Amino acid sequence: MESTVKKCRCDLDAELEKVIARHEGKKDDLIEVLYWVQENYGYIPKDVQLIISEKMDIPFSKISGVVTFYHLFSLKPKGKYEISLCRGTACHVRGASRVLERFEKELGIKTHDTTNDNMFSLEVVRCLGACGLAPVVKINKESRVRMKTDLVPGIINELKNAAK
Repeated sequence: MESTVKKCRCDLDAELEKVIARHEGKKDDLIEVLYWVQENYGYIPKDVQLIISEKMDIPFSKISGVVTFYHLFSLKPKGKYEISLCRGTACHVRGASRVLERFEKELGIKTHDTTNDNMFSLEVVRCLGACGLAPVVKINKESRVRMKTDLVPGIINELKNAAK
């Protein structure tokens, strides 16, 4: 059975040292290291970027540039529920913009932001690969298809109740 207890920051920092050591001298492995950080820390803290910069001998400006260029990476912690709304052509044509506006209104945040209670993060992605079921929203790893604006409040309430 997999533990649901999050690792403490000190354990993650020790594991980070091992990950960096495996990629020592391989500057081309930066994205792989950053991906590990994103998966394990939930975002890419500035102090971790500085550690990577020092240990991998990569300028901080290059690391910062990579982190801010790719939408996969985040400089802020993600919420317990990561809501990703598809903005591909099919989703857009079928009302994804209105669904996004409703999520923003109901959550009180804009795209690429997290609620103050760290419960919800809201992201936009280019395509979720389910065009025939558009518009599509992914919440963590679960897809919700044929989304409509009037479903948004119920989904948010469902997630809040599940978190209790």
